[in-house]
Amino acid sequence: MGIRPSVPSVRLMMVGGGGRKGTPGNRTSGNSANSPSSDQNDEVTKYILHEEWLADVCGVSRRRLTIRNESEMQTDNPCRDLTDNGLDEASTQEELQIWSKSFDKLMQSNKGRRLFLGFLRSEYSEENMHFWLACEDLKEEKDPDKVAEKVRLIYEDFVSILSPREVSLDGKARDLINRNMSRPDQHTFDDAQAQIYTLMQRDSYPRFLASTAFRALVEQ
Repeated sequence: MGIRPSVPSVRLMMVGGGGRKGTPGNRTSGNSANSPSSDQNDEVTKYILHEEWLADVCGVSRRRLTIRNESEMQTDNPCRDLTDNGLDEASTQEELQIWSKSFDKLMQSNKGRRLFLGFLRSEYSEENMHFWLACEDLKEEKDPDKVAEKVRLIYEDFVSILSPREVSLDGKARDLINRNMSRPDQHTFDDAQAQIYTLMQRDSYPRFLASTAFRALVEQ
């Protein structure tokens, strides 16, 4: 299975060349001490492109990727995306039955993954799905330069102990990744991806099936 979102170029570029004063990528006149340096602009631009790539891979907005709102978490139905799509009721019920019996089938479906991602978000563990999707995207990349860049971004986002999105990997998986980083390719994270897939299947998936939101959909 391959997920091929529209991925922004990983090369640095200036963002919003004609924007308001003080926006990234905009040269302003006046006190240079208060203006961002070229290096700072590059870092901001690099971060924006990074977040856009990850959001595209995961099928969510940048805001949805990076911001949690407490009131939203209390009232948002993680299954709302599915019910608001105007899907045929019979086919939806058929899909729900399939997903309730097979985690593999759930993960092979765009709608199933979106539904499961909503549940993971409600449990504050959506980084597992984000990591898995980023690894799937990496496998589809053919450009060697972009492969190396995506490997670096995935490592910084999900493997580094400094990242707020760090996924839970055992020492063996981490050691293998560290060895693979010297020669990054599309399969640098294969073992780690399989470990996170198993974690979601054994830990999150049963709770997802037992959740009030999923049961409500099945019983409609």
